Amino acid sequence: MNLATDLPAIVQGAGVLQLSILVASAMVPKQLDWKGHFASLPKLLRQMYWIYGAYTAATILTFGLFSLLVPGDLAGGSRLARLVCGANAVFWGVRLGLQGVMDARPFLTKWWLRAGYHLLTLLFLAFTVFYAWLAVR
Repeated sequence: MNLATDLPAIVQGAGVLQLSILVASAMVPKQLDWKGHFASLPKLLRQMYWIYGAYTAATILTFGLFSLLVPGDLAGGSRLARLVCGANAVFWGVRLGLQGVMDARPFLTKWWLRAGYHLLTLLFLAFTVFYAWLAVR
């Protein structure tokens, strides 16, 4: 393995994995019964929740597409690449930190939901470490 030549492919793989998280994100409203739980909230609060979800999904989409479409640039270490990778690391680091304060246990009722939750946690950790490394190397 030659890191200099393989790094863009690794960045692309990370991009694919980031985009795959959108599949899990799309399952959240149904799995958590947003429609039922949010029914008693004022319309504005329901709308805000969907907007926050859309912004989060758009951020994941953006970082995933950057990694998928311009992996050589991100692996190249320019100032802009390091800033983009740093922003990506901060995003996933914050998301990783949120795993520690969210109480998802009541919703992890099936083995595949528990496995998916733990897989997501590992991905959040991997993205944080990988993109932080790209930003500071």
